[in-house]
Amino acid sequence: MQILNRSELVAEQFRLAFGNHPAGVAVVTASGARGPVGITVSSLISVSADPAYLAFSVARVAGSAEVILQAKSIVVHLLTASNAEIAALFSRPGAQRFAQLQRWEELSTGEPLIHGVGAALRCTIESRVEAGPATLVVASVMEILDGESLAAPLVYHRRGYHSIGEHSRLTA
Repeated sequence: MQILNRSELVAEQFRLAFGNHPAGVAVVTASGARGPVGITVSSLISVSADPAYLAFSVARVAGSAEVILQAKSIVVHLLTASNAEIAALFSRPGAQRFAQLQRWEELSTGEPLIHGVGAALRCTIESRVEAGPATLVVASVMEILDGESLAAPLVYHRRGYHSIGEHSRLTA
């Protein structure tokens, strides 16, 4: 296997390498001046359980990503296999996302909460770190709001949504 240094690494090879690495899928929502916004992310990681911190990256572009990057608080929705349509909806540029959702509400703190997901975590953004054309967001989890956390998770692999369940378990 040839190991490429950073200067030799091209974007397509990088996409292929990470395209073969499955990632959990989440939707991050926030409230903006023009109403609720949200984006699909597959870069979500758990940073610490005690205290509870998570992180994700967002491409710095106008629209929903810009609102999320400026927000003080957000809700991170961990998606299940039954939420593939939600993931697709929140990944489409220009989609009227919340107008097409049937089960959501605005929290008393202002953030939009989508119901029927694996788990919903209300967070405060603690830091933002620019990394190339993206921003890494680190957030502190304030509370777990809603969820069916035992449902099969939704994962992104090879440019498509998939499910992981007991059928795919390799160890006891």
